[in-house]
Amino acid sequence: MWSLTREIPFNTDYDVIVLGGGPAGCTAAAAAGREGMKTLLVEHTGALGGMGTSGLVPAWCPFSDHEKIVYRGLAERVFNECKEGMKHVSPNDLDWVSIDPEHLKRVYDDLVSGFGVEVLFNSMLSAVEAEDGQVKAAIISNKAGLTAYGAKVFIDCTGDADLVAWAGAEYEKGDEDGNLQSTTLCFMLSNVDEYGYRSGEWLHPSNPNSAIHKILDEGKYPDIPDRHACNQLLGPGVVGFNAGHVWEVDNTKPETVSKALMKGRKIAKAFRDALAEYMPAAFGNAFLAQTAPLMGIRETRRICGDYKLTVEDYLARQTFPDEIC
Repeated sequence: MWSLTREIPFNTDYDVIVLGGGPAGCTAAAAAGREGMKTLLVEHTGALGGMGTSGLVPAWCPFSDHEKIVYRGLAERVFNECKEGMKHVSPNDLDWVSIDPEHLKRVYDDLVSGFGVEVLFNSMLSAVEAEDGQVKAAIISNKAGLTAYGAKVFIDCTGDADLVAWAGAEYEKGDEDGNLQSTTLCFMLSNVDEYGYRSGEWLHPSNPNSAIHKILDEGKYPDIPDRHACNQLLGPGVVGFNAGHVWEVDNTKPETVSKALMKGRKIAKAFRDALAEYMPAAFGNAFLAQTAPLMGIRETRRICGDYKLTVEDYLARQTFPDEIC
């Protein structure tokens, strides 16, 4: 091991520091700012929103119980403002609503800025100083170098429980054997014929007539690993895909994520070529416009809190006096 000692700036200007600018981080920061706390939001990419923006996940998971909207508060605000920017989406749509990632970036920007939250983009939590179970400083690295930040409250929204793990708190990861769920690199195809897309067979694998079954069965595109082919019309002639799985990826091990990104880009190209052949009315002239800058991670470290929800709690619709959502 190499021991390095140096002096770095120590910033104590903030009441609350939120690490990670995905949906949880944005709403945590906005809520803190709304209560008058001087709040800093630290995000390692150049945009807020996480998987819905930089991850290119093409649709929101359902917001309803098939009767009424379930997620309220800041989540509902973000959801509704996102829909306002998409002319092909009805204001009454609640489930599997498509996402315009560029519009959603601006929605999150306005949300946090409106509550006075300061944002640091392209900045990463790199180390934690903790003492007796209390975080004393978060070390942030960016183009300004290393800076230590102190605050009254730190909130871990990194997605990987980095703050918690590096502070020495308890966490879990994977199943009994350490296996993690698969990952996906989402992508967008442009120049799609909308009439062909809307009138053709539904591409989702739950449709027995979907082209994805024939593509897999005939084996002409070996880079397509399985029948996972969720897709959504995002805008004029643009379809977003959450398709294909990549296994043996641990988001706390950069070397595995790096390999997965390369593999995901090959999967995206294979999908474009296969769909152009098997669904030419819709995808014959399709163009692979973008693969996501972020790998779609489904499972990573899990923080061990004061209480662990059980299956029995879920089935009983259990409620708790200190619940927040």
